[in-house]
Parts: sequence; C-alpha cells; structure tokens
Amino acid sequence: MAVVSQPGRALGVDLGSVRIGLALSDPTRTVASPYEVVTRAADHDTDHRVILEAARANGVTTIVVGLPRSLSGAMGPAARAAEDEIAELRAVAGPDVEVVAHDERLTTVTAERALDEARVDRRTRKTVVDKIAAAVMLQSWLESHVSSR
Repeated sequence: MAVVSQPGRALGVDLGSVRIGLALSDPTRTVASPYEVVTRAADHDTDHRVILEAARANGVTTIVVGLPRSLSGAMGPAARAAEDEIAELRAVAGPDVEVVAHDERLTTVTAERALDEARVDRRTRKTVVDKIAAAVMLQSWLESHVSSR
C-alpha cells in the first residue's frame, strides 16, 4: 500500500470551544500521533496563527480539521461553526498548505475510552484528550487516503 502522493506531513486539528487539539502524521502519512493542546485565544486569528506556526514548524502541507457532524451525519450548529472556521483558516494558510475537513464523529468518545483503558486519571485526561481526539480523527483521514499500488 502507498499513501496519497501529497508530500509532507499532515496536521490534525480538533477545534474545541476551550481547547484545540493538534496531531501530526509521520512523513509517510501512515501514522498519526498526538502533538499538542492549545488553549483557545480570544479571537480566531490568534488560534489560526498558532495552528499555522505548528504546521510550518513540522513540514505540514495538509491541515485536516475535524468536522463535528451529528451522529445522523447532519450539519448542526457546531459543524457549521467549524465550516466557517475552516474557511477562515484556508484564507490565511496560503497556497503551500491545503486545509481540508474530515468527519470527526465519535473521536472524543474513542479518545476517552482509550484513556479509560490506560487508567489515566481525570486531571491528566483533561490535558490530553483533545490531542488524542485529533490523532484519532487524523488517523481516520490518513486511512481514508491510502491507495493501493
């Protein structure tokens, strides 16, 4: 199996109302790993600057932003807000960084279960769940973009 031909790493972004979880792929775009949790700033411009700084510092050419659809797949208020923010991020990313949306349904639930199984305490969990959710979402995107030879 070969990964999609786009060169460079991918950055997964889980946009929360309080925190933003970030995850990075390896250079071959095979595995996603939790990277960082960023506390939301008072404005999206600052948040986007932090996301783009992380992307550029790590050789990222694609930013994958989680789209929080409802379980039925419908676009609720959170998904519409994420779409607006994705459009804002695209506008400032420039031509060298592609910004795409990817369904993130159940990523936080999956991350919470993994932390439960690892017996991570609640205080630690709060500081890492967002970047783990971003890694779950990014891994899903990576797997959906694998092509066979």
